[in-house]
Amino acid sequence: MLTRTFLAALALACSAIVQAAVPVYGYIVRNTYPHDPAAFIQGLFYRDDVLYESTGQYGASSIRKVELETGEVLLKRDLPANYFGEGIAPVGERIFSLTWTNERGFIFDIDTFEQVGSFGYQGQGWGLTGDGKVLYMSDGTAFIRVLDPATMGVLRRIRVTADGIPVAQINELEWVGTEILANIWQSDRIARIDPVTGQVRGWIDLTGLDELAGAGSDADNVLNGIAWDDKNRRLFVTGKRWPKLFEIRLVKRP
Repeated sequence: MLTRTFLAALALACSAIVQAAVPVYGYIVRNTYPHDPAAFIQGLFYRDDVLYESTGQYGASSIRKVELETGEVLLKRDLPANYFGEGIAPVGERIFSLTWTNERGFIFDIDTFEQVGSFGYQGQGWGLTGDGKVLYMSDGTAFIRVLDPATMGVLRRIRVTADGIPVAQINELEWVGTEILANIWQSDRIARIDPVTGQVRGWIDLTGLDELAGAGSDADNVLNGIAWDDKNRRLFVTGKRWPKLFEIRLVKRP
């Protein structure tokens, strides 16, 4: 027979587990915008009232400047056909662009998209973002590399965990406030990551958004693409080959 002391200890332990669980946020769609349904989105950011996007696939990879309200492509630069485009991030007046397996990245002028440099790295390139001082790069594992944008050397690595368990398949990244938002490849979730400890502060569950977007049946047409408008405090999300882009507001679940 269980003693009262044991039951009390069990209840206390269960309570601690509940309190330690990573909080989950739902969403409310605030605005919907048209988006190129052929764009295999790899990277996304918002600056000076326009969106900047990178697209993937061999022979179809590009970086683009896009008008938010209409989805019109204002400026586009194609990558060579042997490169599979991945994440992008701005540093000053330059855009840093990753590729998937070539171990080569490119640097473009943010106004003209003229190539002004390139850089190398080991392993795969997935997502990229920055906090104004350093860049953060994902490679599909549970680690995020912190890079010096002057040299692209690795300053340190962040091991991402949720409740102590490593979180792999980290993809597109976006710096928001004091945390990194990260798409988890082939899932409907975005992780809110502490950039110092690597701990997931919260999950954003965007289940059902692909249906609202009218995403096609291809298994790769998944959630991917996060952009933050710091001036107007707006969060944008989209997906690969999604014909819509959404502005959402987060709602914490009980």
